[in-house]
Amino acid sequence: MMRALLLCAGLGLAAPALAHYPVMDCSRDGETVDCRVGYSDGTLATGAEVVMYSYDDEEIARAKADARSEVHFSWSEQEFYIQFDAGHEQPAEFDYVEL
Repeated sequence: MMRALLLCAGLGLAAPALAHYPVMDCSRDGETVDCRVGYSDGTLATGAEVVMYSYDDEEIARAKADARSEVHFSWSEQEFYIQFDAGHEQPAEFDYVEL
């Protein structure tokens, strides 16, 4: 019984150590916004969806990360932020004023 409790406790402590949060870095290149998405452990997020939203939370554009874990958006004339929501932890967000 004690071994089972110790095993459960050990597994419970190990699970948070395995969690990796989403990360994103974006830059402006003329009329394009280029973002690279991934996870805090360096894992790429190939195929992940990244969304550009207005400040009113209306979707402006959506893209999937390519083989290099990059997405590209056309520059928007309205205020916006870009979000990579991996479905766990807090989503990674990048605001246009940071560009």
